[in-house]
Amino acid sequence: MGRPRHRRRLRFLLWAGVPSLILGAVILTVALHDAPGAKSRRVASSDPVAAFLAHYWVYPLQPEGKPPADYSSLTASLAPSACGRCHTRQYREWRSSLHHTAMGPGMLWQFYLYGQRGANSCMRCHAPLAEQKALIAREFHWPNVPAGAPPSYIPPDLAHQGLVCAVCHVRAQRRYGPPPSPGQPAGDTPGLPHGGFTVSAAFRDSRFCASCHQFPADGPALDGVPFENTYQEWRRSRFAREGISCQDCHMPAGRHLWRGIHDPAMVRKAITVSLHVSRRGSRLVHVEAEIVNSGAGHDFPTYLVPRVTARLDLVTPAGKVVRQLASRTIGRRVNLELTRQFSDTRIPPGGRLTFGADLPAPRGPGWRVRLRLAVAPEEWYVHMYEHYLAESGRLPPAALPLLRQAVAQGHAERFVVNMATVSLPPLGVPAARVAN
Repeated sequence: MGRPRHRRRLRFLLWAGVPSLILGAVILTVALHDAPGAKSRRVASSDPVAAFLAHYWVYPLQPEGKPPADYSSLTASLAPSACGRCHTRQYREWRSSLHHTAMGPGMLWQFYLYGQRGANSCMRCHAPLAEQKALIAREFHWPNVPAGAPPSYIPPDLAHQGLVCAVCHVRAQRRYGPPPSPGQPAGDTPGLPHGGFTVSAAFRDSRFCASCHQFPADGPALDGVPFENTYQEWRRSRFAREGISCQDCHMPAGRHLWRGIHDPAMVRKAITVSLHVSRRGSRLVHVEAEIVNSGAGHDFPTYLVPRVTARLDLVTPAGKVVRQLASRTIGRRVNLELTRQFSDTRIPPGGRLTFGADLPAPRGPGWRVRLRLAVAPEEWYVHMYEHYLAESGRLPPAALPLLRQAVAQGHAERFVVNMATVSLPPLGVPAARVAN
């Protein structure tokens, strides 16, 4: 009788207390002192946020462990839907966010190629909980994983839900969060579920986000710029000087939305555009577009995956586009192997891009030039996916349905935003200047 009990105990330890048995070496590590900008524990006395983060984002994250005996099954659960029973708005917003889809098909198909070591590197930011890594290891039949089913407080689909609530708000079964808003109970109010929560100002500090949104200075980079450099871009911007944090724009009023380049409204908010018309002699018109990164606290766009194409189109009085006059690519162009950078035309905070075109002045009224942005949020990924799909015969069969789904999703996420239109003066009419 003693031996089976020992085996059951071993399985629990694998699920809840021995992460090293299921974790491989992290390939793309992000050192804490580089990412959040904290000086590790040496600044504990002068910077409480840095001290908190030095302990909070220590990778690999340790298992949450067995819930306290007085927790109900709902309180103990790591399932986001359990959190959503009380935090209804946050749960609803999170489900619409990219954090929720961080472990979609575009990530999962790659695990068939990378194996456990590479997958753990990706999951460092896409599904960082030790419990999530254990579930993925079990799903892919990797070594040294629990033989039995996970405990009841770990939902079987936890790994596929991406950046779940517990990633940011739970450590060792203790809940953490920002200072409460006026009218909300304090974190140590008696009688709150899960024993209340520990309050930290770090949840409203950009360094909290930097744990994933900043690669270290000695990490993967091209031309001296890390692949992910968002936090450092923010530090150099007026937003940092004015005390405007990542959360102020991407979590306004505490909303769990994290909108960005995938969202047309955020694209509009990030930039200011204008169109200027002038004469080129008696028969030509010059149209110049100006795009200013006025609203993003980082490069537009940040990271090396998105691509934005700004286009000037000639539009007839009937509203038909007859031809493209000029275009500019805004983004960081790199090869599929991530070994060479061809160009970096992103617009830094406060920076501007101007381009234009000459064309014959129309003979009648109603002709216009329109500036629009074609946004491809997943462009580098799509090219990479399509490259592998073209060599599908060399891929594990189980990876192919996920890869095809990832390609389709990448194409579906593209969108066009019409930003400004200017009327062209006919022959003999003075030029106009129109700003959006």
